[in-house]
Amino acid sequence: MANKLPVLDLEGKKVDELDLPEVFNEIIRPDLIKRAVLAIQSHDRQPYGAFKDAGKRPSAKLYKRRRVFRTSYGYGISRVPRKILSRNGSQFYWQGAFIPGTVGGRRAHPPKSEKIWDLKINDKERKKAIRSALSACLDKDLVLKHEKAPENYPFIIVDDIEMLSKTKDVLSVLEKLGLHDELERISEKKIRAGKGKARGRKYVKKVGPLLITSKKAPVAKAAKNLGLDVVEVSSLNAGLLAPGAEPGRLIIITKSAVERIGKEKLFI
Repeated sequence: MANKLPVLDLEGKKVDELDLPEVFNEIIRPDLIKRAVLAIQSHDRQPYGAFKDAGKRPSAKLYKRRRVFRTSYGYGISRVPRKILSRNGSQFYWQGAFIPGTVGGRRAHPPKSEKIWDLKINDKERKKAIRSALSACLDKDLVLKHEKAPENYPFIIVDDIEMLSKTKDVLSVLEKLGLHDELERISEKKIRAGKGKARGRKYVKKVGPLLITSKKAPVAKAAKNLGLDVVEVSSLNAGLLAPGAEPGRLIIITKSAVERIGKEKLFI
């Protein structure tokens, strides 16, 4: 892994070189990255469960004693709870109900809303996964498997990009950095296959580059419509650096963000 990376200005020209913190030299661990990503995804799962009275609402009690009204004694039928659909005097037309083996009965083991979906990961493992994912983002071969990286990738960009407040300005900078093909790739929008279309997830878009800033900046709003994700360096996680647990996302990181990682010893 390179110890130095070029620093580019908004025109895509090299203006400086910067030493990388030790964080970027971590060994790439896809297994650890996957664990961290799955833990993040588990926090977004919505609890669900069956209605507590589902299948239990009909009155399906059937007596087994000889002289009790509505008894099943002497009919030669199994001891299954039954509900009455119709009757003629003491002659009943029954139908099985309530128990799991009957049509419309309760489920034996329904999903329960109190189930805990959250997965846990040790803090040291979580930080190591972030370091590993950062290191993978600087591996051009890994990045090219998923995205169309420019020829001069990887690089660092000057802090001026953080203050851009117009989408057209951000678009101009990205094209000068050689990300024209990548912007075309992520502009495609497809209709999802399956029931997700009816559940507010009709369209599917590809994941684009990640811009890492040193602080909250106006560029986050300006880049929203370009498919560019913007995150403050202190809020980085394995899910952002390796979407879908696939290490090797194309990142654009500002000079101050790299310096902040080294100065504050983030993710160590």
